[in-house]
Amino acid sequence: MNKLFFALPLVLAIAACGDEPAPAPADSQVAAPEPVESLPAPDQALFTEKYAEACPEDDAVNTAVCRRAGMGSPDVVCEFGLGEDEYLRNKATLTAQDGGWAFADPENVCVG
Repeated sequence: MNKLFFALPLVLAIAACGDEPAPAPADSQVAAPEPVESLPAPDQALFTEKYAEACPEDDAVNTAVCRRAGMGSPDVVCEFGLGEDEYLRNKATLTAQDGGWAFADPENVCVG
C-alpha cells in the first residue's frame, strides 16, 4: 500500500497532462505589403541626358557613376567626367521629383 500511495499522485499528474486544450490555429491569411512605386536607378545614359539638358554649352558626359547618397536617402550622387576626361572629377546630386529624376541644385550643376 505504501508504494501505491506514492505512485498514485504521479499517475494522476501524468494523466492530467493530456487534457490541455490545443493551441488556437494561427491565422493563415497574411496581409501582403502594398507595392511601392520606385524610380529605376539612374545610369550613365540617364545622367548624360539630364546633364545635356541642363548644360548644353558644356562638353558631353564621357563617364558617370551614380550611387545612393545614403541608406534610405531619396537622393543619388553622380560622379562624372566631361569630354575626353575619363576620370570622375565632378559631382552632381539627382533627386526624385514628379515621377522622374532632376538635379537637386540645378543652378550649380554646370562645370563650364
